[in-house]
Amino acid sequence: MKKIVFATNNSHKLEELRKLTEGKIEILSLKDINCDDDIPETADTLEGNALIKARWVKNRYGYDCFADDTGLEVEVLNGAPGVYSARYAGDGHDSHANMKLLLSNMTDKDNRKARFRTVVALIEGDDERLFEGIVNGLITYEPKGTSGFGYDPIFQPEGHDVTFAEMNAEDKNSISHRGRAVAKLIDYFSL
Repeated sequence: MKKIVFATNNSHKLEELRKLTEGKIEILSLKDINCDDDIPETADTLEGNALIKARWVKNRYGYDCFADDTGLEVEVLNGAPGVYSARYAGDGHDSHANMKLLLSNMTDKDNRKARFRTVVALIEGDDERLFEGIVNGLITYEPKGTSGFGYDPIFQPEGHDVTFAEMNAEDKNSISHRGRAVAKLIDYFSL
Protein backbone atom coordinates (compact mmCIF):
# COMPACT_ATOMS: atom_id res chain seq x y z
CA MET A 1 0.00 0.00 0.00
CA LYS A 2 1.26 3.47 -0.88
CA LYS A 3 2.48 5.62 2.03
CA ILE A 4 2.33 9.38 1.79
CA VAL A 5 2.61 12.29 4.21
CA PHE A 6 -0.36 14.59 4.76
CA ALA A 7 1.06 18.02 5.64
CA THR A 8 -1.39 19.18 8.28
CA ASN A 9 -1.40 19.85 12.00
CA ASN A 10 -5.19 19.71 12.03
CA SER A 11 -6.14 16.46 13.81
CA HIS A 12 -9.73 16.67 12.49
CA LYS A 13 -8.52 16.79 8.88
CA LEU A 14 -6.05 13.96 9.50
CA GLU A 15 -8.77 11.74 10.98
CA GLU A 16 -11.16 12.59 8.14
CA LEU A 17 -8.52 11.78 5.49
CA ARG A 18 -7.53 8.51 7.13
CA LYS A 19 -11.18 7.42 7.02
CA LEU A 20 -11.48 8.44 3.37
CA THR A 21 -8.32 6.56 2.32
CA GLU A 22 -8.61 3.51 4.59
CA GLY A 23 -7.39 0.38 2.80
CA LYS A 24 -6.19 2.43 -0.19
CA ILE A 25 -3.37 4.70 0.99
CA GLU A 26 -1.50 4.83 4.29
CA ILE A 27 -1.48 8.43 5.51
CA LEU A 28 1.50 9.51 7.58
CA SER A 29 1.12 12.56 9.79
CA LEU A 30 3.69 15.27 10.35
CA LYS A 31 4.29 13.72 13.79
CA ASP A 32 5.02 10.38 12.12
CA ILE A 33 7.97 12.00 10.29
CA ASN A 34 9.04 14.07 13.34
CA CYS A 35 8.01 17.35 11.77
CA ASP A 36 6.71 19.87 14.27
CA ASP A 37 7.38 22.89 12.07
CA ASP A 38 4.86 25.70 11.98
CA ILE A 39 4.47 25.70 8.20
CA PRO A 40 3.56 29.17 6.91
CA GLU A 41 0.45 29.78 4.83
CA THR A 42 1.30 33.08 3.17
CA ALA A 43 -0.28 32.71 -0.27
CA ASP A 44 -3.42 34.58 -1.27
CA THR A 45 -4.98 31.52 -2.92
CA LEU A 46 -5.96 28.05 -1.72
CA GLU A 47 -3.75 26.55 -4.43
CA GLY A 48 -0.77 28.60 -3.27
CA ASN A 49 -1.13 27.63 0.39
CA ALA A 50 -1.54 23.93 -0.42
CA LEU A 51 1.62 24.02 -2.55
CA ILE A 52 3.60 25.89 0.13
CA LYS A 53 2.81 23.19 2.70
CA ALA A 54 3.52 20.25 0.38
CA ARG A 55 6.78 21.78 -0.87
CA TRP A 56 7.88 22.48 2.71
CA VAL A 57 7.66 18.80 3.64
CA LYS A 58 9.17 17.56 0.37
CA ASN A 59 12.09 20.01 0.48
CA ARG A 60 12.92 19.65 4.18
CA TYR A 61 12.05 16.01 4.88
CA GLY A 62 12.23 14.36 1.45
CA TYR A 63 8.84 12.63 1.60
CA ASP A 64 6.25 12.52 -1.15
CA CYS A 65 3.49 14.57 0.32
CA PHE A 66 0.13 16.18 -0.13
CA ALA A 67 -1.43 19.16 1.57
CA ASP A 68 -4.74 20.91 1.32
CA ASP A 69 -6.22 24.28 1.88
CA THR A 70 -9.91 24.90 2.22
CA GLY A 71 -12.00 28.02 2.09
CA LEU A 72 -15.61 28.86 2.68
CA GLU A 73 -16.63 31.25 -0.09
CA VAL A 74 -19.80 33.26 0.56
CA GLU A 75 -21.37 34.80 -2.54
CA VAL A 76 -22.79 37.97 -0.96
CA LEU A 77 -19.43 38.63 0.77
CA ASN A 78 -17.57 38.52 -2.57
CA GLY A 79 -16.06 35.12 -1.76
CA ALA A 80 -14.99 35.95 1.79
CA PRO A 81 -13.73 34.53 4.04
CA GLY A 82 -12.11 32.33 1.33
CA VAL A 83 -8.39 31.74 1.82
CA TYR A 84 -8.68 33.45 5.24
CA SER A 85 -11.40 31.11 6.53
CA ALA A 86 -9.38 29.67 9.44
CA ARG A 87 -8.21 33.16 10.50
CA TYR A 88 -11.38 35.11 9.68
CA ALA A 89 -11.84 36.44 13.24
CA GLY A 90 -8.10 36.64 13.97
CA ASP A 91 -4.97 34.51 14.09
CA GLY A 92 -6.30 32.25 16.86
CA HIS A 93 -8.01 29.79 14.46
CA ASP A 94 -11.11 30.06 16.70
CA SER A 95 -13.98 28.30 14.90
CA HIS A 96 -16.63 29.72 17.21
CA ALA A 97 -15.38 33.30 16.72
CA ASN A 98 -15.13 32.76 12.94
CA MET A 99 -18.74 31.54 12.73
CA LYS A 100 -19.97 34.35 14.96
CA LEU A 101 -18.26 37.00 12.80
CA LEU A 102 -19.55 35.44 9.57
CA LEU A 103 -23.13 35.29 10.87
CA SER A 104 -22.81 38.89 12.08
CA ASN A 105 -21.60 40.01 8.65
CA MET A 106 -24.63 38.31 7.08
CA THR A 107 -27.27 39.57 9.51
CA ASP A 108 -29.25 41.57 6.94
CA LYS A 109 -28.38 39.44 3.89
CA ASP A 110 -31.05 37.40 2.10
CA ASN A 111 -28.59 35.74 -0.26
CA ARG A 112 -27.15 32.84 1.79
CA LYS A 113 -25.39 31.03 -1.10
CA ALA A 114 -21.92 29.72 -0.29
CA ARG A 115 -19.54 26.99 -1.25
CA PHE A 116 -16.74 25.09 0.39
CA ARG A 117 -13.72 24.63 -1.86
CA THR A 118 -10.73 22.40 -1.14
CA VAL A 119 -7.54 22.25 -3.16
CA VAL A 120 -5.17 19.33 -2.61
CA ALA A 121 -1.57 19.74 -3.78
CA LEU A 122 0.36 16.51 -4.36
CA ILE A 123 4.11 16.31 -4.75
CA GLU A 124 5.28 12.92 -5.90
CA GLY A 125 8.91 12.80 -6.95
CA ASP A 126 9.36 15.89 -9.14
CA ASP A 127 5.70 16.05 -10.17
CA GLU A 128 3.21 18.52 -8.71
CA ARG A 129 -0.53 18.06 -9.21
CA LEU A 130 -3.62 19.88 -7.94
CA PHE A 131 -7.03 18.34 -7.22
CA GLU A 132 -10.12 20.43 -6.42
CA GLY A 133 -13.35 19.60 -4.64
CA ILE A 134 -16.37 21.90 -4.33
CA VAL A 135 -19.68 21.59 -2.53
CA ASN A 136 -22.34 24.27 -2.90
CA GLY A 137 -24.80 25.16 -0.19
CA LEU A 138 -26.19 27.83 2.10
CA ILE A 139 -25.18 29.60 5.28
CA THR A 140 -27.79 28.96 7.96
CA TYR A 141 -29.05 31.72 10.28
CA GLU A 142 -27.72 29.96 13.38
CA PRO A 143 -25.40 27.04 14.21
CA LYS A 144 -26.96 23.56 14.18
CA GLY A 145 -25.36 20.25 15.11
CA THR A 146 -22.29 19.18 17.06
CA SER A 147 -20.30 17.02 14.63
CA GLY A 148 -17.52 18.12 12.31
CA PHE A 149 -15.42 21.22 12.80
CA GLY A 150 -14.89 24.74 11.50
CA TYR A 151 -17.93 26.21 9.79
CA ASP A 152 -19.79 22.86 9.66
CA PRO A 153 -22.57 24.01 12.07
CA ILE A 154 -23.61 26.87 9.73
CA PHE A 155 -23.12 25.24 6.31
CA GLN A 156 -26.04 23.35 4.78
CA PRO A 157 -24.98 21.49 1.63
CA GLU A 158 -27.17 21.74 -1.46
CA GLY A 159 -29.85 19.04 -1.60
CA HIS A 160 -29.84 18.46 2.17
CA ASP A 161 -31.92 19.88 4.99
CA VAL A 162 -29.21 19.54 7.65
CA THR A 163 -25.82 21.15 8.21
CA PHE A 164 -22.52 19.31 7.92
CA ALA A 165 -22.42 19.34 11.74
CA GLU A 166 -25.72 17.42 11.85
CA MET A 167 -24.38 14.65 9.57
CA ASN A 168 -22.35 11.65 10.65
CA ALA A 169 -18.77 11.53 9.36
CA GLU A 170 -19.53 8.95 6.67
CA ASP A 171 -22.40 10.97 5.17
CA LYS A 172 -20.43 14.21 5.28
CA ASN A 173 -17.32 12.65 3.72
CA SER A 174 -19.38 11.19 0.88
CA ILE A 175 -20.39 14.68 -0.33
CA SER A 176 -17.87 17.10 1.17
CA HIS A 177 -15.45 19.34 -0.68
CA ARG A 178 -12.49 17.58 0.94
CA GLY A 179 -14.01 14.18 0.18
CA ARG A 180 -14.40 15.15 -3.48
CA ALA A 181 -10.82 16.44 -3.78
CA VAL A 182 -9.41 13.38 -2.01
CA ALA A 183 -11.49 11.06 -4.23
CA LYS A 184 -9.68 12.61 -7.21
CA LEU A 185 -6.35 12.03 -5.44
CA ILE A 186 -7.25 8.38 -4.76
CA ASP A 187 -8.37 7.93 -8.37
CA TYR A 188 -5.03 9.32 -9.50
CA PHE A 189 -3.16 6.80 -7.33
CA SER A 190 -5.33 4.01 -8.72
CA LEU A 191 -4.27 4.65 -12.33
